[in-house]
Amino acid sequence: MGEESRIGDELSILVLTAERLRVAVDEAESFKTECGEVGKQVDRLAQMLRTLARFVSSSSQQVYDRPIRRVIVDVKKNLERGFSLVRKCRRHNIIRRVCTIINAADFRKVINLLESSNGDVKWILSVFDSDGDGSFGGGIVISLPPIATNDPILPWVWSLVASIQMGKLVDKIDAANQLGSLAGDNDRNKKIIVDEGGVAPLLRLLKESSSAEGQIAAATALGLLACDEDKVRSIVNELGVPIIVQVLGDASVRVQIKVATLVARMAEHDPVAQDEFARQSVIKPLVTLLSLDVFFDDIHLSKHNSIHSLVQMNKEVEKDPSSKFYRPLKSSKSNVYREIGGSGSRTGNFKKERDNENPEVKHELKVNCAEALWMLARGNVANSRRITETKGLLSLAKIVEKEVGELQYNCLMTLMEITAAAESNADLRRAAFKTNSPAAKAVIDQMLWIIKEVDNPILKIPAIQSIGSLARTFPARETRMIQPLVEKLGSSNQEVAITAVISLQKFVCPENFLCAEHSKNIIEYGAIPLLMKLIRNFEQQMQLQCLALLCYLSINASNHEQLEQAKVLTVLEGAERLAGLQNMELRELVSKAIYQLSLYNAGSHSQMLSYVGP
Repeated sequence: MGEESRIGDELSILVLTAERLRVAVDEAESFKTECGEVGKQVDRLAQMLRTLARFVSSSSQQVYDRPIRRVIVDVKKNLERGFSLVRKCRRHNIIRRVCTIINAADFRKVINLLESSNGDVKWILSVFDSDGDGSFGGGIVISLPPIATNDPILPWVWSLVASIQMGKLVDKIDAANQLGSLAGDNDRNKKIIVDEGGVAPLLRLLKESSSAEGQIAAATALGLLACDEDKVRSIVNELGVPIIVQVLGDASVRVQIKVATLVARMAEHDPVAQDEFARQSVIKPLVTLLSLDVFFDDIHLSKHNSIHSLVQMNKEVEKDPSSKFYRPLKSSKSNVYREIGGSGSRTGNFKKERDNENPEVKHELKVNCAEALWMLARGNVANSRRITETKGLLSLAKIVEKEVGELQYNCLMTLMEITAAAESNADLRRAAFKTNSPAAKAVIDQMLWIIKEVDNPILKIPAIQSIGSLARTFPARETRMIQPLVEKLGSSNQEVAITAVISLQKFVCPENFLCAEHSKNIIEYGAIPLLMKLIRNFEQQMQLQCLALLCYLSINASNHEQLEQAKVLTVLEGAERLAGLQNMELRELVSKAIYQLSLYNAGSHSQMLSYVGP
């Protein structure tokens, strides 16, 4: 109301300026005809300004003031210019009249400017009072005011945002859909919408609308606007995250689909949004929605597994009907859990709708929730930990096993981000991927299944990366993941092969406490011939990755006979100069590997001479 009061005061000042100009017109002694034309323009302008001021002061809702503020700046300048000109036409002494030079051209300019101001104010009134009864009509006005002649998108955006903020529900929905269409056209339109205050009305429509159609239109438009960090930050700054999380928990399935997409887009582009969503507890409902109708009966888990916690949660909810997110569907041995955010008849209706929704719609919801989790986990250790704390690993692993297409891929990428976070954070690694953890075992099993059985590089690559990220969690006796990685060194797809090389490096690098044991196992599974082939056939940048793996193997298992049989020492000596040209760290690694192999070869030669005798 304070903003509206200031706008009303500014409009009142403009009315006074117009009246002052009208008095000057009446007092004019020269150029009376031209001054009369100025007076006509001023009369029309003053009347419309009074109407606009009354509307602003009497409106029962917040007025969208962007176009008003833009227009009144020009109106003020034009009125002051008109007053400056007209007052020169009053009676003066001879000397003043001689020194004051004005002509008809000056009046034509002022009249044209006032005519433009009339057009601008008339356009604003048509936007705010399209029903003509003094109340906001809400119709979308497509006409072009003079102030925006060079930018026709601007008044269109003004009209649409005004309708969303102040119009009737049907007009709000129509305007939100049109605004989304504009945002989808190009980045410039997105910038105009954000700069002209379009975010707040869309969030209000998303939060307060009693219509699912209105919420869908608002969420879709916001999702299109969330295309870069600055625009996402605008949504965050308008306190949009709590609204989005609330709607995700309370709305119908079709609304949740769009809201989950909005979460994904915001988390994708802005790390601040990632953290803010986590603070507002968005991960728990996302995991729960993703787990709709996911059965765990055929996963062999111990009595202390992750599902145990879900059963306990269901028991607690039975005792506490006010719980927001979890309620048991029925008394059954099947471990199924669903989210029905909120309480009351509206929530009950959404639950019935969700239960009766067709499988395609439910599948789309899962796809979008999985993508949102992926984007929330990407590069964010804290969010990855939160996903594991909700017991989401089991759901993700089960979906990777059972589903295909986009849903499978999004869940796989979420797991890849979680394993990458675990690689960089020892606490997360120990908590979520303990060797006796059923959830961790389920994840690893699915990754290995993809590496072995799925003939799709798009899926193989993140699975291989995930196994590499978990390299420091595997004990020396756990070798089942090494053989598939070694076999992928011979893949016909170069990207798969080089990803396998990089993952195997993580098993044998010095940071891995069991690097010596893993190196022997990798060699035993036949890695050396495959690496030698890759070094010969790969382009130079990929050769360096293969060379690094070969060096680690040589340092950790220099006494292995396969290294001597493959003449690895000769290959490393020939590559030493190449490695030095590219990377000093790699050059040192090559030198160290050559030294280790040379020591072993010298020792072996001495032992052989001793055995043969003089």
